[in-house]
Amino acid sequence: MKFLTRKLSMSAAVALALVMAATSCSTYKKINYLQDIVPDKSERIAINKGIVIQPKDMISIVVSSRNPELSMMFNLPVISYQAGSEAVSGQGTQRLLGYVVDNDGNIDFPVLGLVHAAGLTRWELANQIKSMIMEMDYIKDPVVTVEFMNFKISVMGEVTSPGTYTIEGDKITLLQAISLAKDLTIFGRRDNVSVIREQGGERTIYQVDLRSASLFDSPAYYLQQNDIVYVEPNKVRAGQSTINENNIKSVSLWVSIGSFLTSLAVLIVNLIPAN
Repeated sequence: MKFLTRKLSMSAAVALALVMAATSCSTYKKINYLQDIVPDKSERIAINKGIVIQPKDMISIVVSSRNPELSMMFNLPVISYQAGSEAVSGQGTQRLLGYVVDNDGNIDFPVLGLVHAAGLTRWELANQIKSMIMEMDYIKDPVVTVEFMNFKISVMGEVTSPGTYTIEGDKITLLQAISLAKDLTIFGRRDNVSVIREQGGERTIYQVDLRSASLFDSPAYYLQQNDIVYVEPNKVRAGQSTINENNIKSVSLWVSIGSFLTSLAVLIVNLIPAN
């Protein structure tokens, strides 16, 4: 009888170990990023053209040259702000005024008049304005700098710090955006991250699997202005909304316990000799 009891205990331990191993393997596949990458293998990176200017964007444009007086007529004034006061000229927090792209994709640029900006990257717009200034013989050596002033992305759902983030420059990847939000929580689905994009009067929703290296080929890997990243909750999180706070919340735990008890019962039945 003692031998049978010891044998049952060993069998139960083995069954528990198998259940834990299976659960661990399942968790790994659900949680880890980039599971199918090949270590130490170089891959060609597709050239990122950069985000393009869209209607309602706000951009800053600065023209400079060796003759500051000539370039001054192409630049908007710098406004100084003081706490609790209106905009003033003088000391305070300085802010460069920007151009808002209208619904037709144009900006009203000093001296040059209407300039079409929509559909161009900031470098393309800078070259276009530079060419126009030189063709009209206003300045022979203009240097034009274009920057985005309202490049923002939003991250929501199962991330540690959801919110809207202002991006410096014009390049941010999906992984960098998730890093800004301090990574997904343990309840976020890595296999179904949505990127909502509105462009050219159309809304497109991309589905990205963070567990696969295929995310690098997704049109949503490089984010654009006003993109929304949404991380869907997994079944455990969804199940928590219907389970009392004082009870065990994890649905997966119940499944694991049930699986273990079933395996244990089968082992016991097989080990007890038939009469």
